[in-house]
Amino acid sequence: MEDAAIVELYWQRSDTAISETDKKYGRYCHTIAYNICADHEDAEECVNDTWFKAWNLMPDKRPAALPGFLGAITRNLAINVFRSRHRKKRGGGETALALDELSECIVGSMDVAREYEQKEFESAIGDFVASLNETEQKVFVSRYYFLSSIEEIADRLHCTQGKVKSILFRVRGKLRIYLQEEGLC
Repeated sequence: MEDAAIVELYWQRSDTAISETDKKYGRYCHTIAYNICADHEDAEECVNDTWFKAWNLMPDKRPAALPGFLGAITRNLAINVFRSRHRKKRGGGETALALDELSECIVGSMDVAREYEQKEFESAIGDFVASLNETEQKVFVSRYYFLSSIEEIADRLHCTQGKVKSILFRVRGKLRIYLQEEGLC
C-alpha cells in the first residue's frame, strides 16, 4: 500500500491504518528501536508505542514523508527507553558507544539552555551533514541518527568495517572543525 493511502487511513480513523503501517514499516521501526535499546522486547514496545503516537498525531498533521515521521517517533521513544534503563551507564550497546564517539566533537554544545541556541546547533549539524558527500552522509546518519552498528553499516554499503570506521573518524574530525568555525564548540 502506498504511503499516501496509509496516511489517508489514519485521517479516516480506520483501524486498518495500524495494520498496514505495521506491514510496511514494522521491520524498519523495529530495527531503529533495537539499534538503540538492544533488547527485542523494548524494541517491540517502542514500535507499538510508535503506532499509538502516530495515530494520535495524524489528525493534526499530515507527514510529508511517512518513513521519516515514523522513524523519528520510534527513535525518540527508544532513546527514552534506553535512558530510563541505563541511567547509571549500566548498559553498553551501540547507543552509548555512538554518543561517546560524538562527545569529543560537541563537548558542551548539548548543554545549551536556551532554545534558540539549541536550534542554531541543530541547524549547523544539518548544514554540516548536507555538505558531506553521499557515502559520508549515509555513514554519519546511519551511525549517529539510526545508531546502527559499524558491522550493519558496512554490510549495507558493501564495504569493510575498517572503511566505515575510517569514514566516521574523518567525518568526526570535519565536524569538530566545522563546529569550532561556527563558534558552537
